Amino acid sequence: MLILPRDMLEKIIARSRAALPNEACGLFAGLAESGGGVKKAETLYCLKNIDESPEHFSMSSEDQFAAIANIRERGLTLLGNFHSHPSTPARPSEEDIRLAFDSSLSYIIVSLAQAEPVVKSFIINKNEHTVIEEPIEYTP
Repeated sequence: MLILPRDMLEKIIARSRAALPNEACGLFAGLAESGGGVKKAETLYCLKNIDESPEHFSMSSEDQFAAIANIRERGLTLLGNFHSHPSTPARPSEEDIRLAFDSSLSYIIVSLAQAEPVVKSFIINKNEHTVIEEPIEYTP
C-alpha cells in the first residue's frame, strides 16, 4: 500500500496539467516498511520530461542523481516515480512495463483523458510479466 499526502497528490496533478500536451514525470521518496509492505511518501521531485512528448517520458540523469542525493541526505528511500498520460487511461503502457526497472517501486500514473484526473499506482515486475494495481491511501 502507498500512503500519499493529499497535498502531494494535488502537486502531481497540477504538474501533470502544467506539462500538457506532454507527459509529466518525477520521483517521490519517503519511508518504507521492511518487506515492501507499506510505503509512506513524504517528498516529491517534479522533474523535466526531456523527451517533451505526449507519448513517453525520460528524466535527465543529472536531475535524477540530484534527487537521489537529496533523498539519501534526508535519510529517506526512493519509493517510486510518477508520470502522466495526457490522453490515455491510468494504466501502464507496454513501454511503461518494459522500462520498469525495480519491482519494489510504486509507479503512479495520472490520466488526464477525462475532465477529472484518474490516479493509480502499480507494482510492475517486468521479469515475471505482472502488473498489480497498488492501493493508495490519502492522508490530510
